[in-house]
Amino acid sequence: MKRKNILVLDVETANTLDDALVYDVGFIIADLHGNVKEKASFLIKEIFTLRPELMSTAYYAEKVPSYHAELRQGKHQLVDFYTMRQAVLNAMKKYNVKEVYAYNALFDLNALNTSQRYNTKSKYRYFFPYGTQIKCIWSMACDTILQQKTYKKVATAQNWFSPSGKFYSTDAETVYRYMTAQYDFIEEHKGLADVEIEYQILLHARRQKKKMNQNINRGCFMKLRVK
Repeated sequence: MKRKNILVLDVETANTLDDALVYDVGFIIADLHGNVKEKASFLIKEIFTLRPELMSTAYYAEKVPSYHAELRQGKHQLVDFYTMRQAVLNAMKKYNVKEVYAYNALFDLNALNTSQRYNTKSKYRYFFPYGTQIKCIWSMACDTILQQKTYKKVATAQNWFSPSGKFYSTDAETVYRYMTAQYDFIEEHKGLADVEIEYQILLHARRQKKKMNQNINRGCFMKLRVK
């Protein structure tokens, strides 16, 4: 039987969290059994090149030189937002993808929609075609991997807590550290690099064979309250 293909996507953004504008998009097309069919990484001209005031803040200023070096190495494509979106949609059509996965998918979805409106002056408002199913790897991890008793023991020993201290950490970096026992792992916070670890988290969550909510759940971290 032909295996279902999915798209796993990650975005990096500038501007505010409530009005996030995408400058880095990474995605892979894969099945749910570890087979990657296609991958791509895009830097978006409208923000990365044409909005230097957004890219010059302290956080991004450290990342920009490495992006330029990676561009010269051919690790990214520098394109306009329209070209990136067409590449995503063409890949989805080529592999008959109906499901899109992301870690904290609501953020990625909102950022892509906000950027779509920004770059088209609201002529087009939604990034993905109508009917696309959006799945959240964060929600899946909170229901499976992070429910293991050993996770809470390791998290306590490694001091993996939310900033408030009320919850165990649930971000992708921490989940990947736990499931690989690489406790010093540092997430790159670049689109394609992050997608590759998030895809591994997705596969690991599915291997747990436990009931899980795959849909967006903004409060999924509350299942990891420190008692």
